[in-house]
Amino acid sequence: MIYDLKNEAPESLPNFKGGEGEFIAKIHFDGMNKIIHGTLPPQATIGKHTHEGDSEIIYILSGHGSVLDDGDLLPLEAGQCHYCPKGHEHSLINDSEDDLVFFAVVPVQ
Repeated sequence: MIYDLKNEAPESLPNFKGGEGEFIAKIHFDGMNKIIHGTLPPQATIGKHTHEGDSEIIYILSGHGSVLDDGDLLPLEAGQCHYCPKGHEHSLINDSEDDLVFFAVVPVQ
């Protein structure tokens, strides 16, 4: 299957998961898995949340920021991948002056 995310209309998701600012996302959801092309503008965050029935893989396409990974604040930049296993918590933070653009997959487990 091919999902043409480049031609999907982006959604604006303010204060996503209790975060700050706007999360802009193109999301394909097949009922089990989410495939996401996301953008966090400068100073925006995705709020801290726990993955109860799924996990998440985030690959940074451009920009840099931080991830709060089970309480540890870690720098994250283009070319790096963050993995949040089922049962763990995280938050994505754009603490830079540029957009943080990423690709994520959230498979149900």
